[in-house]
Amino acid sequence: MDRYINAPISDDDAKSLRAGDYVYITGTIYTARDAAHKRMYEALERGEKLPLEMNNNIIYYMGPSPAREGRPIGSAGPTTSSRMDKYAPTLLDLGLKGMIGKGKRSKEVKDAIIRNGAVYFAAVGGAGALLSKRIIKSTVIAYDDLGTEAIRELQVENFPVIVVMDCEGNNLYEN
Repeated sequence: MDRYINAPISDDDAKSLRAGDYVYITGTIYTARDAAHKRMYEALERGEKLPLEMNNNIIYYMGPSPAREGRPIGSAGPTTSSRMDKYAPTLLDLGLKGMIGKGKRSKEVKDAIIRNGAVYFAAVGGAGALLSKRIIKSTVIAYDDLGTEAIRELQVENFPVIVVMDCEGNNLYEN
């Protein structure tokens, strides 16, 4: 089923999505990869505030290539999600409502998705140039020293993803 949602994502929208749904996201999402996740996790361990609010937000596991002239971002394909599995349950428990990446997730992430009424989306790997055309604006908001792994705020329009794991634990990769 084709679905059109806004980001940040509402609890109702997250709970209504089912594994296999084609979803088009419009609004604000954030990027963060391995190094940024590690920094956020360490900040939480020190009792510090995170550089972005997790509640109802979506994180895209992506590190873009440099932007071409006249474009807000370069190629914007997903990275392997399992590299964030150590950190994802904590962020989900803080209110993160969606994650975009590629590949399978651990049992701990699946349990946290179910516990928090969240969703895991896949973006098509190898289609980074096409995906970048759905990104209207890109702004680094934290950890600029990490280069492509800095946290970015993205404004997206009809960004195409597929629900891999829904809030009931249904998993497109397994079904």
